[in-house]
Amino acid sequence: MPLPFHLYLMAALYIFAGVMHFVKPKTYLRIMPRYIPNHKLMVTLSGVAEIGLGLGLCFPKTKNIAIYGIIAMLLVFLLVHFYMLSGEKQAAGIPKWILILRIPLQFALMYWAYLYLSL
Repeated sequence: MPLPFHLYLMAALYIFAGVMHFVKPKTYLRIMPRYIPNHKLMVTLSGVAEIGLGLGLCFPKTKNIAIYGIIAMLLVFLLVHFYMLSGEKQAAGIPKWILILRIPLQFALMYWAYLYLSL
């Protein structure tokens, strides 16, 4: 059974987000919480993870593993979202209302991924 087109849309979003870690690494370095070590490595690893998980969505044999990986990754990324709410410098110029909206968006993205487990 072929996978639905919207699963490929999700895959494209994660692949694009992962590629952006390499195109604009300074953007990601600016928002990395201070308590996380080796910021450059973490930005690289998170970019690789997003690309790999996005690609994993495209194949029936790896789809479910990729979904669990995406949900776990989004849970970890909540650390960054809460860190960005902790101060003006940490917000990197992003309005507070957008930062607040990103938190439920993370859960919506997790739920969106979860919906594909039954396919």
